[in-house]
Amino acid sequence: ESIEVGMASCTGLSILLVDACRSVGVPARFVGTPLWADGSGNHSWVEIWDDGWHFTGAAEPTGNQLNQAWFENRASQAVAEDEQRAIYAVSYRATPQHFPMVWAPDVDSVYAVNVTHRYVKKLPVAKGFARILFSALDDSGRVPASLRVYGPQGKVLAETKTHDESHDANDYLTLDLPVGARVDVRLRWKKQSSRTVFDVTEDETLVEAIIGQEVQAQVLRPSQRLWRAHQKELQQTRAEEMKNRVLQFKEWSLPFWWITFGEEPVGGHSLWISLHGGGGAPSEVNDQQWENQKKLYQLEEGIYVAPRAPTNTWNLWHQSHMDIFLDRLIENMVALHGVNPNRVYVLGYSAGGDGVFQLAPRMADRWAAAGMMAGHPNETKADGLRNLPFTLHMGAEDGAYDRNQHAARWKVELAALHEEDADGYPYWVEIYPGKGHWMDRQDAAAIPWMAKHTRNLRPAKVVWLQDDVTHSRFYWLAVDQPAARSRLVVQREGQTFQVLAADGLQEFKIRLDASMVDFSEEIVVLQDSHVLFQGKVAPSMEIRRKTLAERGDPSGIWDAEITVVIP
Repeated sequence: ESIEVGMASCTGLSILLVDACRSVGVPARFVGTPLWADGSGNHSWVEIWDDGWHFTGAAEPTGNQLNQAWFENRASQAVAEDEQRAIYAVSYRATPQHFPMVWAPDVDSVYAVNVTHRYVKKLPVAKGFARILFSALDDSGRVPASLRVYGPQGKVLAETKTHDESHDANDYLTLDLPVGARVDVRLRWKKQSSRTVFDVTEDETLVEAIIGQEVQAQVLRPSQRLWRAHQKELQQTRAEEMKNRVLQFKEWSLPFWWITFGEEPVGGHSLWISLHGGGGAPSEVNDQQWENQKKLYQLEEGIYVAPRAPTNTWNLWHQSHMDIFLDRLIENMVALHGVNPNRVYVLGYSAGGDGVFQLAPRMADRWAAAGMMAGHPNETKADGLRNLPFTLHMGAEDGAYDRNQHAARWKVELAALHEEDADGYPYWVEIYPGKGHWMDRQDAAAIPWMAKHTRNLRPAKVVWLQDDVTHSRFYWLAVDQPAARSRLVVQREGQTFQVLAADGLQEFKIRLDASMVDFSEEIVVLQDSHVLFQGKVAPSMEIRRKTLAERGDPSGIWDAEITVVIP
């Protein structure tokens, strides 16, 4: 209708823009207010989703820029508690709120959420205070529980109600509380209650109470809150592929099999990814090797996963799609099966060992330890193993492709690297006399040695040597434009980071969190005596979201980052 007549009200234009966005895969929803706070009339506009909701007018006089519109000031004065002067977004989900359409006031069939708080001007957090979010839930979702916050000496700091499902799910009751204070939070809903006591830190914190359960409310810091939302999303979107035990990427498929050993420890099961042999052979040969790998090793504890290689080529485990598959498999196992992300191990036999030689250094920050059995290193180098416990097992008579000679050479090279850098390159190389390509399972000794190690994502020194298959992040370092064979070495001590090598790079990023640095103090980055960066860095929710989205690794969420330019 709007197209036919060539014009429309803000409502008609908004509907048209929502339809256009949805037609090309951009999630969009209709938004509006029945009455501006100053009483000057109603208005409609659009929100689109791109890692959060962003607004735009459907026909802005200065062009369509997200989060910029002529009505920003008016929207900032909306009143959430006033049904006529609040701002609403439509919802497919059944909610307690209907969208109040001033052109059809008797129609209550369109569901909505109250999104006023996302448009009202947010006051900056006063010095010495922190912004705390509150939410109360029962079986039906969020509920308007009565909330009272007590501070020191029993002083009441706040008394109000939490938001229910008529509000946007991203909108929480927000209070600014004094940093360092121990607060006592009590919530009550329909004669049921919840209580928690916690110390207010500088971090934005979510306090979430499950009403009616005999438990204290949960206190979630920003990274925990982001991870839980991410985990919930994966549980909904990836359950089917885990049930089918097949991952898909472009034209490749990765079937996988797993079995669980032992009781789940505190922190979650360990995960062991075991790569089969075979390689450049008919499919039936690699299928048989996969079946062998399923039975090759036993664990005291952990989830043992044997994937079937996507191809039947000689380099079946170290083509570039494998890094993507393994990242997704780890992310799924952590989110859906409670795996401890800091206790993920990789091992492989024969062609699987070839894969470990390649995948261990280039994905070193994913593994707690790596075990290479009877494989060939090809062109890979050991530099990236600085913070990864690495064990190599080889039959002394395994002369095909000079595997035994390469193993002996690696033993010497690892020893030299460890001697030069005593805090790095933990290794164990075992070459079995009289054994050929089959080591009669003596290589299984690698399992308990590997299990003793836990991943450290925040080591004091990082040596990053890129392979021909490149990555954009490695421990607490990152690059926007990874270059094959580039080499970056950075060491940290307190607030100071020293760039020891930066070959083939023009700039890189240093990721930070509160366990590494004090954000209230200056951070310095040096190369020789040159200052590449000096200043304070503030934690950012944007960086936390970005670094979680990169891998879905709850331990790999960073609070802030510095961009370092190489002279």
